[in-house]
Amino acid sequence: MRQRRRRILFAVTLTTSLLAVSAAPAAAEPAPAPEPGIVVRDGITQPVFSFADAVEERVWVETTLDTDHDGKLDRVVADISRPRETATAGLKVPVVFEHSPYRKGTWGSVPYPSVLVDDLPQNGLTRSARAQAEQQIAIQRARPNLPGTLDDYYVPRGYAVVLGQSVGTGDSDGCPTSGDMAETLGTKAIIDWLGGRGKAYNAAGEPVTADWTTGAVGMTGVSYNGTLPNMVATTGVPNLKTIIPVSAISNWYDYYRANGLVVAPGGYQGEDADILAMYTAGQARAEGRCADEMAQITAEQDRVTGDYTDFWRDRDYLPGAKNVTASVFVVHGLNDWNVKTENFAGWWDRLAKNDVPRKIWLHQGGHGGPGNNATVTLPGGQAWTYKQTENRWFDFWLWGVPNGIMDEPTAVLQRENRSYTTYANWPDPAAREVPLRLTATSATEPGGLISNGPANQREEQSFVDEGRTISPRTLVANPDAASENRLVYRSPVLTQDVRMSGRPEMRLRMSIDNRADANLTVHLVDYGAPGATTAPVVVTRGWLDPQNRTGRSHTTAVQQGVMYDYRWTLEPKDYVFPAGHRIGVVVLSSDQDYTLLPLGGTRLTVQPGASSLTMPVVGGRDALGF
Repeated sequence: MRQRRRRILFAVTLTTSLLAVSAAPAAAEPAPAPEPGIVVRDGITQPVFSFADAVEERVWVETTLDTDHDGKLDRVVADISRPRETATAGLKVPVVFEHSPYRKGTWGSVPYPSVLVDDLPQNGLTRSARAQAEQQIAIQRARPNLPGTLDDYYVPRGYAVVLGQSVGTGDSDGCPTSGDMAETLGTKAIIDWLGGRGKAYNAAGEPVTADWTTGAVGMTGVSYNGTLPNMVATTGVPNLKTIIPVSAISNWYDYYRANGLVVAPGGYQGEDADILAMYTAGQARAEGRCADEMAQITAEQDRVTGDYTDFWRDRDYLPGAKNVTASVFVVHGLNDWNVKTENFAGWWDRLAKNDVPRKIWLHQGGHGGPGNNATVTLPGGQAWTYKQTENRWFDFWLWGVPNGIMDEPTAVLQRENRSYTTYANWPDPAAREVPLRLTATSATEPGGLISNGPANQREEQSFVDEGRTISPRTLVANPDAASENRLVYRSPVLTQDVRMSGRPEMRLRMSIDNRADANLTVHLVDYGAPGATTAPVVVTRGWLDPQNRTGRSHTTAVQQGVMYDYRWTLEPKDYVFPAGHRIGVVVLSSDQDYTLLPLGGTRLTVQPGASSLTMPVVGGRDALGF
């Protein structure tokens, strides 16, 4: 893969001590004190600066925004920690910057809309406390007074660390806007100031400059804190040199919607963009001076049609990938059902299309990073932990350390046995699309998956949606038994391991028999052999609103009892189905964990012989083995 390279004109002290000092002159006059500098050993900066002596300060950076419409430009808070030598010895350092809406004052009991509806679509209201897990991810990494790990780790290595507070949150001015251009520009204001182009003030209201920095900025963060780097990178702000988005959103539609359906992020059933805005604002601000802004988000997010509208277009960063000038190190969990995997995969595809310098690290965990001690051994035998890889990435892009990181394999991926391996790219370039046709010999019994041979075009199978009362785990279980509430199709027992890498695509010929609309859900499942006690593994999922069969931006009525062809992709995945197991497709309607839940009783009928799942199989049909 060809990638653009950039010359980086920072001086680097490649020594094993703070500075190589020449022999003292013969005269009695003392030698001048050595200039401070970073220390690089084995291609990675070393902790040689005193963290105990670090300079800490808070500034208020002026933005171009007035999100609360009070007639004054909003200011956003930035807390800074930097080596003492930046104040005493003229040392200029690059910046590791984490921006966040979670620093303080969040609202822990936001009113959630109910997902229990009589018909699709319809609204209700209930009260539910938003779980604190995502906030804790942010808090563990950094807090306003910088007790977190970023400054502990990077300041001794010759970086400044800046922790920002998003517009409308914490101690910053304004109102939160959940991912649109206002929040993007609020983030950009801090980067502009670090590059000498903006204004900032101290607590006394006096102007302050960032004369201690080279201006080079790298961003990182987890979840929302990782989304903000994606957002601001699309502006092409010149001194943002690199970003490391971890479990980050690239398109908010793919976070709160799926192919026309209202689909919640995993673990937060009922949440939507307005709930998140109120949560980050805090109750006083959300119900007070920002109440109008919160109401506007509620109205524009549209929980009725689920369509991709201007509201979501304003929060879709994929088209902006063409403006990205920073390098990007994508990090994501392959089992992240909060920020689903399409968010990293869609972003990765666009970065590749625009030839952005990039690397990707995928792990088997859920929402969050791989853990600092996760270790990969590169070709040649050199082993690096994730934290060291992050460090080396910043060293290369911010300090210009020639450590060869861009010459290493592009993709690091954790396999199912928890070991890490490397690949030339992701998805695997050897993956080929293989159609698996659905078959049935009975109107009620579980069907099959075949890659060769004729399919039965005449048989029809029906099921009734009771997703409000039956969990998807129950519907996925017992694949060799008939169920009136789902359909299941299974491959022959695999004779060899089969690796899928990329996006599966579902084509379903189906009718809705007695209502005007329905949820449509498909699970791709790893099943054991018949009679085995192996627990099923849901490999990936996908959802579709039948009314959006012509596109996510268009709602088109469905006629009862009429067969339509539905096509949509499931969430991207890299997964090995072991030899001795079976590949399974489970078709259901409402998904208790993610979708709105209408009253039961909707009947759906499928024509298996006209339906198929297309899998990206590494090695193609021959590797499938059936």
